[in-house]
Amino acid sequence: MTSVIVSAAIALIAGVAAGFFYRQASLSKKLKENDTKHKELIIEAKDEALKIKEEAEKERQNKLKDISERERSLSRREENLESRLERYESAKTQIEEKQKSIETIKKEIEEIRLEKIKELEKVAKLKTTEARDQIIKEVERDYEADIVKKVREMKELLKENSEQEARKILSVAIGRMANEFTAEHTATSVQIPSEEMKGRIIGKEGRNIQAFERATGVDLIIDETPDTVLLSSFDPIRRHVAKVALERLISDGRIQPSRIEEVVAKVQQDVKKEAKEAGEKAVFDLGVHGLHGDLIKIIGNLKFRTSYGQNVLAHSMEVANIAALLAAEVGADVNIVKKAGILHDIGKAVSHEIQGSHHHLSAEIARKYGVSEDVIHAVLAHHDDVEAKTVEAILVKAADAISGSRPGARRETLENYVQRLKDLENIANSFEGVDKTFAIQAGREVRIIVKPEAVTDLEAIKLSKDIARKIEQDLQYPGMIKVNVIREVRSEEYAK
Repeated sequence: MTSVIVSAAIALIAGVAAGFFYRQASLSKKLKENDTKHKELIIEAKDEALKIKEEAEKERQNKLKDISERERSLSRREENLESRLERYESAKTQIEEKQKSIETIKKEIEEIRLEKIKELEKVAKLKTTEARDQIIKEVERDYEADIVKKVREMKELLKENSEQEARKILSVAIGRMANEFTAEHTATSVQIPSEEMKGRIIGKEGRNIQAFERATGVDLIIDETPDTVLLSSFDPIRRHVAKVALERLISDGRIQPSRIEEVVAKVQQDVKKEAKEAGEKAVFDLGVHGLHGDLIKIIGNLKFRTSYGQNVLAHSMEVANIAALLAAEVGADVNIVKKAGILHDIGKAVSHEIQGSHHHLSAEIARKYGVSEDVIHAVLAHHDDVEAKTVEAILVKAADAISGSRPGARRETLENYVQRLKDLENIANSFEGVDKTFAIQAGREVRIIVKPEAVTDLEAIKLSKDIARKIEQDLQYPGMIKVNVIREVRSEEYAK
């Protein structure tokens, strides 16, 4: 039994020893393999480092070579510059020497000339200036009469030729512009289909006619004239709006206060569109280009403006055409006079809104929209308070005079009448709370519509008195003027 245990112990010890030696051998083998791999990595790293070093050395050599080449190039340039500088200095020295030589020669020539003059003066016993003056006096004395006669003949001939040429140019221009001209009036007649329509226009207790006059600011006159009613107003825009609105109401057949207001508002928008189209047509017909769109709208508004009874748009187009014909005859700039002609009275389109003379307003409006200064000067100088400094300005001024001075073209009394009505409206509009103002009945009544939320009934009564006092203080007029203040309250609501 003991032997068996001993044998087992010996076998166990032998197994443990064998396992130990096996592990030692395996570990030694792995260490050797790792050492081999480590050495290979070191060798590879050294090779990579050598390659990087070689490439860096090559790059350094290349850069050194490039720097050397640049240094040689700079050196050559410096040599060339030095060579050019030497040549320049040499040429400069030569030129300075030649200039000195020329100055010396000039001095010698001047000295010789002065010596010769002195010798001649000794021989003639006269100085040069004295000799010249003596010769001139003798020529003047001998030919004085002939010179005066010739000068007079030239003046007379020049005056005669210039007058003939001016008359010729003006006659050609006016002859080519022999358009028929129609002066504007202050009343417009509207045809109606029957006498029964007059009653419908008047309405129950005159409500329709009152609503129409209140909406348009135009007198609607219904008298015994068959199949005709009359619209009277100094303002051509209001009169045109009233005419178109009335024609539409008659055609539609529905004539009542609410419908009247609706149609008048629609016509007012259509008239604005019509004014724009009129401006575009005017500049197109004249061949004027490059004007701002808003400026063309203002030109179109002239269609509904008059001056001394003369339609301002028609007058402006006529001035542009006459000025262009005159410019073509004398060789002036046709484009400048055309633009100045169509723009010279645009201030009249806003003169009822802005204070100031119309030609100064015209110039300010043209300048605002980028028109050239040559055109602006011609616009500004078409009246006598500004001197015309260019040919184009003189031609525009002449064309304006030609257009306005035609027989029957203008009416002074009408202009004064229209101005008085405008002054009436301006006075009323200057008060707070006023919404609309219409001078009607040929200036015998001024109708003021106030804002009901801003003016009470008592304030409306006081306002009529204040306006009447203001009119008495500021205006001169025959007879009496009725001041009619209207305060109307409306309430609106919509069923949904």
